[in-house]
Amino acid sequence: MKSIARHSAIPPATLDIAGLPWPVSFSPPSAELALSATANVLLPPPPPQPRLHRQDTAIAVALHAKVSSQSPQSLLDYNRGMRLAGKTAVVTGGGSGIGKAIAAAFVREGAKVAICGRNKTRLDDAAAEIGSECLPIAADLAEDSAIANLITSADKRFGSIQILVNNAGVLLPGTAESLTEEQWEQTFNVNVRAIWQLSRAVLPQMRNAGGGSIINIGSVLSSLGARNRVAYAASKGAVLAMTRAMALDHAAENIRVNCICPGIVETELVAAFNQDEAVRRQRIAMHPTGRFGKPDDIAGLAVFLASDESSWITGADYSVDGGYSAH
Repeated sequence: MKSIARHSAIPPATLDIAGLPWPVSFSPPSAELALSATANVLLPPPPPQPRLHRQDTAIAVALHAKVSSQSPQSLLDYNRGMRLAGKTAVVTGGGSGIGKAIAAAFVREGAKVAICGRNKTRLDDAAAEIGSECLPIAADLAEDSAIANLITSADKRFGSIQILVNNAGVLLPGTAESLTEEQWEQTFNVNVRAIWQLSRAVLPQMRNAGGGSIINIGSVLSSLGARNRVAYAASKGAVLAMTRAMALDHAAENIRVNCICPGIVETELVAAFNQDEAVRRQRIAMHPTGRFGKPDDIAGLAVFLASDESSWITGADYSVDGGYSAH
């Protein structure tokens, strides 16, 4: 026996509203019932399509007007889901490792990025790899004049800065006895003082732009100890403390300050300490995930903290360490 269906005599209609980029279709309520001979069950009709109310029309027209007013590039960025479109960022230590991965991720998400470091050749190579929206600027962050030039150059090329990633750092091993005064001062000049100076330089631009995001790269040693790392651990603890204090100082200005605390990540900074295979295996075993981190493990979180998705997050620290700090 064949299935029997009785259809409404009233066809669906299309409502054309001036200004809308799409037709609005609706069907009147139907009394249609379909009889399935195989199951011998009366099936209810499909639900009618929603009617368009006056309020819905106004919302749709407003949405169409807003979308139509955007530039083609803005629409393209929106359609691609670019989370940092229209933003300018500065990433220190951007020639390799974590900084380079963060800069590349920012550019993929639509930002324009200035990267800095002391090795000009490495910076140029990184920028060429990342693309035309990445500007390499050689700078020694231990020098105040280099910091001023970095901010001025980034602003001149891309416009005011809304994102700052304080990633550059040095790791000089030693105990309280073995470290020299020069090594201690170098550690704090790069790992702490440069963050203060860079943040102070970009804060006026962020304030004028209506807000911004400062992302400091700390370490698991921001809150944990380790042998032979007294200067490094002290400096990274200072980074976390400064993050929290700055977050309180600038929250009312819509300037967010957060800290990422990586574990051991496969970068040039730590490569020299993992050359011995036995030591390398021992350190890997300290991570419950069974591996060291990769720069991209950090970059994804940096994109989130730089984007509007984290607009209610400030003064926070994130351990990205494969479970190292969970012990």
